[in-house]
Amino acid sequence: MSRTVLVTGGAGFIGSAVVRHLLAATDHHVVTLDALTYAGHLASLEGVLDDPRHTFVHADVTDAAAVADAFRTHAPDAVLHLAAESHVDRSIDGPAAFLRTNVDGTFTLLEAARAAWTTDHGMRDDVRFVHVSTDEVFGSLAPDAPAFHEGTPYAPRSPYAASKAASDHLARAWFHTYGLPVIVTNCSNNYGPRQFPEKLLPTIVLRGARGASLPIYGAGDQVRDWLYVDDHARGLVAALERGTPGATYLFGGRNERRNLEVVQQVCRLLDDAHPDGAPHANRIEHVPDRPGHDVRYAVDPTRAETDLGWRPTVAFEEGLRTTVDWYRTHPAWVDAVRGGYDLERQGLGPQAGPETGRGTP
Repeated sequence: MSRTVLVTGGAGFIGSAVVRHLLAATDHHVVTLDALTYAGHLASLEGVLDDPRHTFVHADVTDAAAVADAFRTHAPDAVLHLAAESHVDRSIDGPAAFLRTNVDGTFTLLEAARAAWTTDHGMRDDVRFVHVSTDEVFGSLAPDAPAFHEGTPYAPRSPYAASKAASDHLARAWFHTYGLPVIVTNCSNNYGPRQFPEKLLPTIVLRGARGASLPIYGAGDQVRDWLYVDDHARGLVAALERGTPGATYLFGGRNERRNLEVVQQVCRLLDDAHPDGAPHANRIEHVPDRPGHDVRYAVDPTRAETDLGWRPTVAFEEGLRTTVDWYRTHPAWVDAVRGGYDLERQGLGPQAGPETGRGTP
C-alpha cells in the first residue's frame, strides 16, 4: 500500500538513509521535516531532494504550529520519528537542548499525530507511528552479560540517554492511553556515510587524513555493537510496514568490537589509502575518559529478524571500508556540514577536571 510517510530528522545521518531507502525501494511519498540544525543538512539529501515523490519541510519538531501544519498540508498516514539530539558529549555540555528536542519534540509530534488521526469513530487503524530510539536507554552492560532485549529495564546514564528514555516512555504511553499505533525501535551504534564528523569513525578518518592525533577515551576498552546505516534504514521501513503496534524491535549488527580495535582497523585502512602517513596507529592518543562512560552496548535483534524478516546484510569489515572511502572521497560534503566544528573534544563536563585533551565521540 502506498503511503505518505513523514520522516522527522530526514536531513540527518540515519534520517537521510531512511529517505533514500523509501524512495528507492517503495512507492511511498516522503515528507522530510527537519530543522537543519548543526547535524542536519540538505547536502545529505543530494540526489533525492528534488525527487517528485519527496517534499522537504523546514521546521522544528518542537514547533507545534509548524508540525500541525505539516499534518494538515501533507496528510501523512505514517511517521518515522528520527529527529533528535544524539551526541552524548554534547549532552554533557548542554543537556537542555536534548530535553527540548527529544522530550518536548516527541510530545509535540505525538499530539499532532493523535489530533490528525483521531476520527469520530476513534483512532484510524491504517496509520503507524514509528519512534526511533537507541540502545543507550538500557544503560551499561557488563562484559559477560547477555545482550539487551525488548524487556531489558531502562537505566540511562547520560543526559542524552535519559532524554531518549523519556521519549520512549511518552511514545508507549500514547499507545496505551490514546490508542496511537506506536512502534518503538532501539538500535546499536550506526556507522556509514554522511554521519556528522563529531562521531567516532568520521573523527578518526578525518583527523587521520590531516595527520592529526587520533584520540580515544581511556584505554579504548568500551565495547559497541556496530550496525551499518543502510541496514538500519531497511529495518525501520520493515517495522513501519510489518510491525505490530505496541511492539518494540531492536536492530543490531551482531558486530561487537572494542573501540580501540575499531580505531586500529581504521588506521590500517588509512595506511592503505595514505601510505605516506603510515603507520597511522602511531598517532593514537589515549585521553581522559568521558564522564559516566558506558562499558558495553549490545542488542539481541532476534525479534526483528523473526517478526519482520529483517537481517543485517553488510559485514562490518565491508561497511567500515566503504565508510572510510566515502569520507576520504567526499571532502565537499564534509566542508558543507562541518561549519565551525574543528574535530576537537566536547563533553568534558564538570566532572572531567581541567584536562583539555581531545577525545572521540
